[in-house]
Amino acid sequence: MTMAHVPAVRRQSIRVALSATIVVGIAYALIATAVVVFANRDLTAQVDDRLVGAMERIPSDVGPLPSGGPDGNNGSGGNDGPSPGRDPGRPYGAPFLMWFIAADGTVSAGSTTPALPDALKGATSPQTATIDGTQMRVAGEDTKSGRVVVAQSLELVADAQRTIMWGTLLIAPFLLLVVFGGAVVIGNRVAAPIEAARRRQLEFTADASHELRTPLAVIEANVSLALAAERDATWYRTAFGRVERESKRMRKLLEDMLWLARFDAAAEPKGAEPVDLATLVTGVTDRFTAVAENRHLALGVRVPSSAVLVTAAPELLDRLVGVLVDNACKYAPDGGTVDVAVVVEGSRVTLTVDDSGPGIPAEERAKVFDRFHRSVTTSSEAPGAGLGLAIGDAIVRATGGRWSLEASPLGGARFCVTWSRANLG
Repeated sequence: MTMAHVPAVRRQSIRVALSATIVVGIAYALIATAVVVFANRDLTAQVDDRLVGAMERIPSDVGPLPSGGPDGNNGSGGNDGPSPGRDPGRPYGAPFLMWFIAADGTVSAGSTTPALPDALKGATSPQTATIDGTQMRVAGEDTKSGRVVVAQSLELVADAQRTIMWGTLLIAPFLLLVVFGGAVVIGNRVAAPIEAARRRQLEFTADASHELRTPLAVIEANVSLALAAERDATWYRTAFGRVERESKRMRKLLEDMLWLARFDAAAEPKGAEPVDLATLVTGVTDRFTAVAENRHLALGVRVPSSAVLVTAAPELLDRLVGVLVDNACKYAPDGGTVDVAVVVEGSRVTLTVDDSGPGIPAEERAKVFDRFHRSVTTSSEAPGAGLGLAIGDAIVRATGGRWSLEASPLGGARFCVTWSRANLG
């Protein structure tokens, strides 16, 4: 990726990270609010349960409460007294406030119990009210001699709410920081391949334009010269020969570019099936017999006598073998040697193509599969746009093969592709 595009990718990643952080922050705030609401509701319900339970334990004939009853937990004024096994100071359960309202409206309570507001004297089911500046849950019920009203403070509920709120507020910055940092990292990783693909596309377009410019320039120059003045038949024949060669070169380049474009756009490789690699290699190599004879090349083929099956699309393997044999024939010198072999080693099958050409320098081997790349060798004048091995590499990856590129015993380059052997058993 070029340096000019790195800041752009980072800026975009930061924008996406900020958006993700805002969304997570809003979601976190909503969840935290819901937690506080549910916790408050649950704790309040627990207080209500304790109030209802306390009233159920109050005797129905309870009378006026003595002013000197236990602070914060008014004792019973009835005949039954505390239940066996209960704390005498808490005969009705957890500490709470209690008022007794006689039939004549007189209110009695413990000495430290605050006055009961008139609005709460008729309280029945639990409700929230403020008594003496403290928020409480209040409930009441009728008795034989009057009414009993009980209340319990909601301070514990408020404390729990504050604890939850502070906890969520303290966690929020760390959570959002982690989300932002993670989004930036993920954004960079996601955006980098996209930017690299965009860069490769631009480079591919630029290289294609460059490759097409040369044959077009040759065709244009010959046409211009032909139109500029009368020429003899020999000149026209030579000029048309140049136009024909350059036209074929352009056609081959465009066909390769179209094949790569379609292959890249395909959602998945063509349907694979068991293919006899030995038979396929023999057939493809036979097509290059005329090329070898024309350049006095010794073209050899060595394949096992029995079928050697690999799982792949036959047309892809056919094109791959054609690319490798064609490449070897191009770079082998006149009178040189090209050897094609299929070797079986256990569960692996290897296709090997050797040539006696100049070979590929070690520093160039990592680039030979790049599109429009041609190795800088003494035979770099060989025709081609540098798409053949790129096509071969795409096929090898699509068929689950593995490349191996090294020096050949013949003196040139050795291309090896290894696949898992198909088993029909």
